[in-house]
Amino acid sequence: MPNIKSAKKRVIVNKTRAARNKSRNTALKTAIKKAHIAAETNAPDKEAVIREAVKKVDQAAAKGLIHKNNAARKKSALAKLAK
Repeated sequence: MPNIKSAKKRVIVNKTRAARNKSRNTALKTAIKKAHIAAETNAPDKEAVIREAVKKVDQAAAKGLIHKNNAARKKSALAKLAK
C-alpha cells in the first residue's frame, strides 16, 4: 500500500476505473455474442440486435475502451452478419 496521499488516491481511482471498464467490456462482448446468435438462428429481431451491438462498439471506441480500428473491424464483421 502506498504511503503518499496522492498515490493512495490513484489506487482508489484506478480500481474504480478498472471496474467500470470491465463492466463496459463485458457488456460489449455480450452484445456481440447476442448478435452472432441472432444471425445464426435468423431471429426476427436480428437487425435490432445487430444495431445494438454496433452501438455498443461505437460507445466503447468513444470511451477509449477499444482502438478505433478495432471498432471498425468489429462493425464490419457485424455488417457482414446483417447481410
